[in-house]
Amino acid sequence: QVQLVESGGGLVQAGGILRLSCAASGRTFSSGYMAWFRQAPGKEREFVSAIRWSSGNKYYADSVKGRFTLSRDNAKNAVYLQMNSLKPDDTAVYYCAARFSVGSSTYYNPSVYAYWGQGTQVTVSS
Repeated sequence: QVQLVESGGGLVQAGGILRLSCAASGRTFSSGYMAWFRQAPGKEREFVSAIRWSSGNKYYADSVKGRFTLSRDNAKNAVYLQMNSLKPDDTAVYYCAARFSVGSSTYYNPSVYAYWGQGTQVTVSS
């Protein structure tokens, strides 16, 4: 019933910026996590960033810390990923994910997320 729709991907040169959006529908977030993952061809899905909804605590992969910023809009039931100083290694399909359970908080593990968007392509040229 929950639907997540990503947007904002595109083609940029190294050093450029993009802002990804994820709009959620079907259920209002009040607990759990929303997160961003990415997957490059031939590689496993990789954690990028997450937010614990109730507290607003944010988490980042070491590879993006200091360059990417996660934010949310409670009224719009949406999350955003501001990506600065993009590198060719950032090239991937970026996915929004959500879970409503706040049990063991392995927010970096894609297997704990029940809902996924279809993804948006980010390509960074060198």
